[in-house]
Amino acid sequence: MSEYTNSGQTFDVIVVGSGAAGSFAAKELTEQGLSILLIEAGRSLEKKDIGSPPKGKRGNMQLLPRIRATLSGQHIQARVAFFSEHVRHLFVNDWKHGYTTPKGAPFIWIRGRQIGGRLHTFGRVLFRWSDYDFRGASKGTNGLDWPICYADLAPWYEKVERFLGIAGNMDGVETAPDGVMAEPTPLTPEESSFRTAVQARWPERHVVAWRFNPHDGGRVPRALRAALETGRLTLQSDSIATIVTTDLATGRATGVAYTDRTTGTQHLAQSRAVVICASPIESLRLLLNSRNARHPDGLANSSGVLGRYFMDQCPSLMFGQWPVARREGPNVAPPVHPLFGTTGGLYVPRYQNIDNTRNPLFPKGYTYQGSIGRHDITQTNAPTRSVTIMAFGEMLPYADNSVTLDPRQRDRWGVPLPHIRCTLHPVERAMLQQQISDCADMIEAGGGKVDFWVSPLGLGEKRNGFFPDALPPIRWFLRKMFPKSMVMGAAIHESGGARMGNNPATSVLNSYCQAWDVPNLYVTDASCFPTGGSLGTTLTVMALSTRACNHLATELKAGRL
Repeated sequence: MSEYTNSGQTFDVIVVGSGAAGSFAAKELTEQGLSILLIEAGRSLEKKDIGSPPKGKRGNMQLLPRIRATLSGQHIQARVAFFSEHVRHLFVNDWKHGYTTPKGAPFIWIRGRQIGGRLHTFGRVLFRWSDYDFRGASKGTNGLDWPICYADLAPWYEKVERFLGIAGNMDGVETAPDGVMAEPTPLTPEESSFRTAVQARWPERHVVAWRFNPHDGGRVPRALRAALETGRLTLQSDSIATIVTTDLATGRATGVAYTDRTTGTQHLAQSRAVVICASPIESLRLLLNSRNARHPDGLANSSGVLGRYFMDQCPSLMFGQWPVARREGPNVAPPVHPLFGTTGGLYVPRYQNIDNTRNPLFPKGYTYQGSIGRHDITQTNAPTRSVTIMAFGEMLPYADNSVTLDPRQRDRWGVPLPHIRCTLHPVERAMLQQQISDCADMIEAGGGKVDFWVSPLGLGEKRNGFFPDALPPIRWFLRKMFPKSMVMGAAIHESGGARMGNNPATSVLNSYCQAWDVPNLYVTDASCFPTGGSLGTTLTVMALSTRACNHLATELKAGRL
């Protein structure tokens, strides 16, 4: 690789990516006394990039900014539910960061290229997974078991929670195990009455408050700040990782080749080990592009499953109204996010296909995350408050859902574009129909009204229907465009493609996210997931990355790598 500039320095570990997985990888490795180079494709943020939204711009649909963003190259990013003019700089320009999908199988890939990645824009809801996620096959709900169980990850969940300071309650729900909470979180009076109505009608369902990590307004994620404070982290922004380099004689990773985003110059960094955590699609693209004579089908792909069994959760979004007359309890001051304004809300953990109950139409389940009365709290005289509830259903892992390299198209740095196939099978379609029906039933059980909903199955309407007060041309435009915002990818919980397992013939990684074929290569973002779950992926990613990097540090210090 004579065209690359070599710094001459060898680090203990190179980490690729600075989001949920990368920031905790850097924290754990530096605290273990190792020297780390972190390569991030995006830029460093400035103080002006993190600030409160203008008054009057909190929690609305932000239609005009979405149209402007669409016309200026963010036609995919502008579809995300929480997109606004105030945060558009934290999402990529889709014209400059392309990807391809099969005809008739859309997938919206939401991305942020900056230090911290999507940690600045995700909903900050952090729930633990349970053995209904990790050991689903053993519990009779199809899919496959992970090579770890809840007990293996519980101490790492706790370590992450104690470090971050999670706001939440002890809820006693089997499918969403209790964690270490720093402070309680309340429901609004409207959400409290929703909980009362749902739990009276369906005792097996639980309505709880979000468990979330408040944003501290920092430009650098807290875990990365901790890593920087050790003095052992070198943070290299604006650097596009293109290849993980290997020794052809041994097959071991030797470093990472990257391109300076601003100058186009090519560089080579060397290390004793490499940790890939650039988010699932980018990590898979990097591994596939790192093929060579020893790894002809992609790095660490002797099993042939690299890029396969890609998943995202199945999304649906419902809007409606809740009667003010049903309010329970005192008013609460909702928490405020520095970028998005009012936040917090209600959560309904999975209740389908647990214990001895089985739905014959689909084997997994779904969760709900939403709010009632938080974003229109100032409308004191209105008879109703707005209801917004999004559902996330678990997709089964299928070999034909995959991330591959596009054979014809490349990006500005010469790397093939990712080709993403993530399509619904019959059981996911049946599950989506049920999760939509259940959501409507829960709203109506307490006297609420459903206006409309949208999912990969399309748009549905009741009562007032879809934005009835909008002008006819705007309503026509919204009816045409809104369903395109709730296709696969809209959950932003993508996972799989480099799955863990107990057998190197059917998996890419072992139980510590260590590549079977390349023992000094670890992959610690959600691409390591064997199954996709129905709760958010972020807390599990943080815990897995910490656990994996603790293992890596132990192996390096013992001289076994």
